[in-house]
This record gives sequence, C-alpha cells and structure tokens, in this order.
Amino acid sequence: MVWRKKDELITVQDIALPYERLAYIHLQDLLKLPPPYDSGDEPELQEPNPEWSEKYVTELDGYIAIDEPWKPQSEEEEKELVERFLSGLRKLLDREANWTFLQPLMLSLEYCARCQTCSEACPIYVSSGRKEIYRPTYRSEVLRRIIKRYLQPTGGLLGKFTGADIELNALTVTRLAELAYRCTLCRRCTQTCPLGIDNGLITREIRKLFSQEMGIAPSSLHMQGTVQHLEKGSSTGLTTEGFKDIIEFIEEEIEERTGKKIKIPVDVKGADILLFHNAGEYLSWPENIAAFAIIFEEAGLDWTLSSEMVGYDAVNYGVWYDDVQFSRIALKHAEIARKLDVNRIVVGECGHAHKALTVIADRIFVDEYQIPRESCLPLLWDIVRKKKLNLDPEKNNFPVTLHDPCNVVRLMGIVEPQRRILNEICPQFREMHPNGVYNYCCGGGSGFAIMNSMNFPEFRVKVASRMKFKQILDAFQDSISPEINKYVCAPCSNCKGAIRDILTHYNATEKCGIYYGGLVELIVNAMVDIEEPFIEMY
Repeated sequence: MVWRKKDELITVQDIALPYERLAYIHLQDLLKLPPPYDSGDEPELQEPNPEWSEKYVTELDGYIAIDEPWKPQSEEEEKELVERFLSGLRKLLDREANWTFLQPLMLSLEYCARCQTCSEACPIYVSSGRKEIYRPTYRSEVLRRIIKRYLQPTGGLLGKFTGADIELNALTVTRLAELAYRCTLCRRCTQTCPLGIDNGLITREIRKLFSQEMGIAPSSLHMQGTVQHLEKGSSTGLTTEGFKDIIEFIEEEIEERTGKKIKIPVDVKGADILLFHNAGEYLSWPENIAAFAIIFEEAGLDWTLSSEMVGYDAVNYGVWYDDVQFSRIALKHAEIARKLDVNRIVVGECGHAHKALTVIADRIFVDEYQIPRESCLPLLWDIVRKKKLNLDPEKNNFPVTLHDPCNVVRLMGIVEPQRRILNEICPQFREMHPNGVYNYCCGGGSGFAIMNSMNFPEFRVKVASRMKFKQILDAFQDSISPEINKYVCAPCSNCKGAIRDILTHYNATEKCGIYYGGLVELIVNAMVDIEEPFIEMY
C-alpha cells in the first residue's frame, strides 16, 4: 500500500494506484451551516471499521455503499474481475446490448470540454469541501480513459498522448463501482453544462454495467429492492394482504380524525384514474394516502388503487441501476393498468416513480402498453384552482417552504402547480434559494435514502444532504426559534425520507421547530369542514 498525505491533490490516474484511500472527509472542510448550527460543535466523523477493508471497498473514501462482500481475495479473482468489467463495458457501448441510453451516453463521453463548469453545480462536491473525486467529471473521465486505452485503436503506444492513461486493475474497478454511488443522479451538473454533457447519465450507466454484467449492486437496491418488489409485491416487503389491512386502517383513521366516512376504492375496473403511491407512504406516512383519498373523494374524481402484487408500489428501483429490473417492474405496472381498464395512471408524491413511469418507461412502452401517465401535481392544482374544495388558508398560517424533487422539476419541468397551490393556501410560504429547476437534491436521490447499511448513512447526512439542510435553515432564518412551528413541504416519498433523516441527525425539530410532510396534507389541513388540524406539529 502506498501512503500519501491526506490532503494531497489527487488526479484521475490515481484511481488505479494503491493508496490506502483516495479521499478523506474532514468535518472542518464541510460546507458551513447557518445558525443555530454555526458554533462548530457538530460531532466528528467516524472512521470505518478496520475489519471492513478485508471484504469491502474502503479504498475510495472510507464509506461503503455496496454492502455485499465482493472484494477480490486473490490474483485470479482480480484478473477475473477486470475481464468481467471489460466484457460489460463492451456491451455498454454496443447498440444491440444497450437499448436505452446509448446515444446520449456516447455523446456525453465524446464531447466533454473538461471546463469543470459542472463542479460548482454539484452539492456533493461543494458540501464535501470540494474533494476531487466528487467532481461530476471525475468518474466520467475515468471511464472515458479506460475506453480509450482498452477498447480503441489509439490506446496502445500513443495512449499517453491521447488520454488513454489509466491502468485497469482491481483497484480501478472496485473504486469506480463505489464512486458510482457518490452521486444522487440529480443531474444538476447536466443542466449547468454549456454542452449538455450528462455526467449523471454516465454514472447511472456505470451502475448498470456493474449490476447487469457483474452482479454487483447495493443490497438495498437489488435484493431488498427490485427483487423483493417482484417476489413479494413491494420493495418494502408489503404484501397484498398487508396492503388491504393498511387500507382498512387508513379508512378508520380518516373517520376518526375528520368524521368523514370514506371507502377507498381498490381494484375498481373501468375507473378513470389508477393512482400509484410509493409503498413507503403506506408504512411510514399513511396520512399522505389518507389525504389523497379525502381530496379525490371531495373533488368527485373517479379513481382506484390496485391490490395486485407490484401494483400498490409505484417505486421502481431499477431506474437507479439496472435496465432489466426496471423493465420488469414497469411492464408489470402497465399490465395492471390494462387489466383494470383505466383511462390513465396518476403518479402520487414520489419523484422517482414520476421518472420511472412517465419518462423512462417511454423507451419500453409500445403499442398497447402506451397508457397515458401523468403527475398528480397538475391535477391537484386543477382541483384547488377550480374551487372544488372549500379551503381556508389561515389554517396553514405558519412558515412553509418547498423542496423541489429533482425528478419532478428538473427532469419533467413540473414547476408551477405545486407553487401555485402553496401560494393559494399557505400565507407564510417562502421559497428556498435556488429553487425550481435549479433546486438542490435532498441528498437521498438514486437510492441514497434507503441505503442504510454500514457507515453510508453518515455520508448521506453529513455530505449528500448537507446543502439541502443549509437551504432549509436559510429559508427559516426569520423564524428559526423552536417556539415557531415550521413545515418543509416535500412532495416526494424518497425526499421525505432523506429530510426526515437530516432533521433527526441534527435534532432540528426540537432545536428549530422544523417539521416536514407532503403537499396533500397541507391541502387537507386547509379544508374548512375538517375541524381538527390534519397536520400534527407538536
């Protein structure tokens, strides 16, 4: 093992060299937080367990995202790992094998100007203290140079002069796999790039290479994610029987809390709308499911849920790492909609489900599978705009700010409906800055919010979510006292999970009076005929 100074600047070529670690995260280097977190009393970061390095990859930055023991233990295993990587890389660049994103991938690999404009747009790079390996271009450049050296004719003797100068060994491969999980795929870098180079896409394709061709992925995304979704009905493990029990519970809760006796429609054939929720809502935030039911009932919509396996979980973890797993789940969603003979699918408050069902699925939904799919946000604004509900904004007269889910605003361009609702029903609504398509990721994107093994949660709350926590604090600086209850509106289940973890880690509810939840809860909270507060902040 080669030793180097902890703060020594690294290069792209260093990914192949036997340093103990490429990056060291120091608390004093991290993005500074505003009051009341500016006193410097934040707990120090923990060093990884020394025993982990025997089976897991700690040579990148000490954190472990891929929590399956896959580190090669012999020269033979190292050689096999490199060969499998090269085989997968050839497929990634093959028109027949890569049938989803080959064209934008090739354009992004070919035309990057190395101007580094994207770096300052990346919340992870900035929040980390600008560690070199977290630049959006770093992992892309590693892949680019491997391709030039090993898969293109100029990679031989002229390699040093053409940028084909990275050695492909076990360290390169294992570090690159981990590095693909230091990006939330928020694609803020892509939006900033003057040429439209999509480093987020390159990162996702690296993940795909490792999953589809090498069987390497975080267990929370694969075995506990897409595999469990297909085998048990939900990525949460929620079964059909469990789903039906929760629906009964929610109906009882609605009646107890609001006095409204609502029968939530399930498996109704021929309904106008099939509503898809993130299954995490049923288990962690059933009030979100209840709020949708109350709003849709009051507005007189013709809708249904599905109790069929896979049909009650809109999440599709494959969108983060694996085309095959993505397609299996997406096609199942379309089949369920067809069997119910609905007119359209409406996606609830889940950003990744928006991305999976309404955008990426277009690449595989052909012919009879092309059922109309849309976001819940324009529909909710239409309900509010047309006065289908009797709402009193004064019931929401507390500070409210809005977190924009990346896959709703930046990917789909749905920016105004949620703002118009909040301006209508929340007198003290204020924006985070920047916002809309320029928003910062919650830090839980691309699977981070559910990756809770080993020491990865520390990376998420200290680095990946740090910029979002700063934005939340900045938005509430005029009312930061814990005596004033404040609400972060996050219309995405995955984002709520990440924000929950930030607030918990920093004890921000007790210290600052900051709460969080979805958009529909605010709408129901403003309904005149519901006497008790629907949102509980205490």
